[in-house]
Amino acid sequence: MVKEFIHNMSLQVGTSGYEESVSRFVRGEFEKYCDEVSVDEYFNVTGIMRGDKWGTCQEGKKYPRIMICAHMDEIAMMVKEIDDDGFIRVSTVGGFDMRLLPGLEVVVHGKEAINGIMAAKPNHVQDDNEKGKALGTNSLFIDTGLSAQRVKDLVSIGDIVTYNSEMGELKNGLLFGKAMDDRAGIAILIATMLELKRFHFGAEVSFVATVQEEVGTKGAQMVSYRIQPDIGVAIDVTHGASPDAPAPGTIPMDKGICMAFGPNMHPTLFNRLKSVADEYAIPYATELCKGPTGTDARSIQISREGIPTLLLEIPLRYMHTPVEVISLDAVKKAGRLLANFIADMKEDWEQWTTF
Repeated sequence: MVKEFIHNMSLQVGTSGYEESVSRFVRGEFEKYCDEVSVDEYFNVTGIMRGDKWGTCQEGKKYPRIMICAHMDEIAMMVKEIDDDGFIRVSTVGGFDMRLLPGLEVVVHGKEAINGIMAAKPNHVQDDNEKGKALGTNSLFIDTGLSAQRVKDLVSIGDIVTYNSEMGELKNGLLFGKAMDDRAGIAILIATMLELKRFHFGAEVSFVATVQEEVGTKGAQMVSYRIQPDIGVAIDVTHGASPDAPAPGTIPMDKGICMAFGPNMHPTLFNRLKSVADEYAIPYATELCKGPTGTDARSIQISREGIPTLLLEIPLRYMHTPVEVISLDAVKKAGRLLANFIADMKEDWEQWTTF
């Protein structure tokens, strides 16, 4: 079920600032498991699950309100020019490694979806100053094969361009595709919902698929201010180890979910999460984040008067490429960890949010 969700999720188009379509898909999935689901003006999707013990505390006590976020937006390109021959020039939305773009298959989302390729002047006819260098967007163009007039009929300035990359499978439970950053995080939200169905618990949990993370964690700012949770958890990706990027600085793919620690995260709550993982024999790695992270966690932490915040990361290889690789097993174990963490929040939970 989780793998099927990741596949379907990876097909959705949801560039930062243009998340309406992917938001609609996520809402439909959240409605299968949550007590109530809402979508705000910027297409953040919030699904609420209330434990069967919610509202049953002794006088003067309460169960926590927990918010768990993962972002659903993806990096993409945007049409900025159509030349007289029908070739399309683009700008980027989010962070790209320009070395990877020439030769990639893309989809231009105009009045209809149009397949194209990212192209550039071949090496054979480059001058000496051009050879061996990464090309900027001004040196790249999209070739759709259509006539100039047909392109201009179908495509407008500002239309979105995404990778043309469907999810595939490697050995040992590894999945690859576009936008695993952070559609894998949304899958962890679904996995947690499925696990929570087995538990008696007291918390009210807001599962949030956020927007515009890739351009400054803006969706997390909006929902944190509105929901005002007692505890916030951000889910995102971190760099998975590969032959040319070994540890330190990366996380082995077989270590399970990764817990980030540092000044952006609440230390007592972090220790509590580790103790839950140890108690239930759920494997994990840890990662030091010595400054503000580039994730939703940084916006959650400083919302209003401050929210005790955690950051869970799934190791991912080849970030911001069409072939981002994640472990399905890590997604499922993250769901189990979060469900146990939520279920273990009793009436004395406030001890974990103080120093």
